[in-house]
Amino acid sequence: MRHSGVWILAEQQGGRVQRISHELLTRGRALADKRGCELAAVIFGNRIDAADLSELIDRGADRVIAMESPRLEHFLVEPYAACLLKLLADRRPEIVIAGATTTGRTLMPYVAILAHAGLTADCTELDIEAGTGNLLQTRPAIGGNILATIKTPRHRPQMATVRPRSTRPADRAPGRKGQIERLAAPADLPPSRVRRVDFVPSADEHGLQDADAVVAVGRGIKKADNLPVARKLADALGAALGATRDVVDRGWLSYPHQIGLSGKTVTPRLYVALGVSGSIQHLAGMQTAETIVAVNTDPDAQIFHVADFGIVGSLFDVAPALTAKLRAAQGKPGGEESK
Repeated sequence: MRHSGVWILAEQQGGRVQRISHELLTRGRALADKRGCELAAVIFGNRIDAADLSELIDRGADRVIAMESPRLEHFLVEPYAACLLKLLADRRPEIVIAGATTTGRTLMPYVAILAHAGLTADCTELDIEAGTGNLLQTRPAIGGNILATIKTPRHRPQMATVRPRSTRPADRAPGRKGQIERLAAPADLPPSRVRRVDFVPSADEHGLQDADAVVAVGRGIKKADNLPVARKLADALGAALGATRDVVDRGWLSYPHQIGLSGKTVTPRLYVALGVSGSIQHLAGMQTAETIVAVNTDPDAQIFHVADFGIVGSLFDVAPALTAKLRAAQGKPGGEESK
């Protein structure tokens, strides 16, 4: 029996399907269409919401395979791996992709070793190689200085994880046809060596990943004392404040602000880059923003290659001018009328 089909590993919490599942459907649908094969969403949990499973079909899955048991209510790697390995052996998919979440980053390498499969982590792009059908898995390498494309031509399934928020959720098409299978987990699930004690939500107050607008600062801000220039613009836009790795490494902002391969991935409607050069490592975390505005004194800065609007100039001139214009439009103190 040959391998066929593209799978995405959907995730749930408290029985509700999570956003990463819909993002993966965008990736999976494109791959399945190129391969001319079925796209399946595989999910593990307990009493998963039926409407949420139907929504996976609406958003592009041809089939949903939900394996359920009280022991799968919360993610633990051994029982989840046993379920996924059984499905892989029984149904032999060609490609399996998951989010680079706590679940995906833990489960996928564990399963890849046991299934003798290849795995590429933290991919920024996925494609199908013409002629061979191999999965092309692109990710930053060598400290984010290059983009490497990896393939696993001799092992199946081909497995990859992608960063959350690196693509937009698939659109809904209500009434789309597909099949939902609700399966009982195997009775002989192995015990877990890890015990779930409690869950404490993140206290991250910056809300970068959920923000509709982000103002990000790079090394061009020069020193921490200059951050109020960016903060004022962020406040005028109702935006979250982000930063490049350079800024965080220098201690000017804390790690929760960091955007890029080693930080957060964001997909806001508006991304304003102040003094950001645009390294590959940083671009991997923000290039899917809907509208990108870049301000940099270097006309050859890499950030301008992805920007929708580029301003060659000093952020210390441009950011205050933008802030004043916004405040004037909002009728707030500090606008042009107060000058």
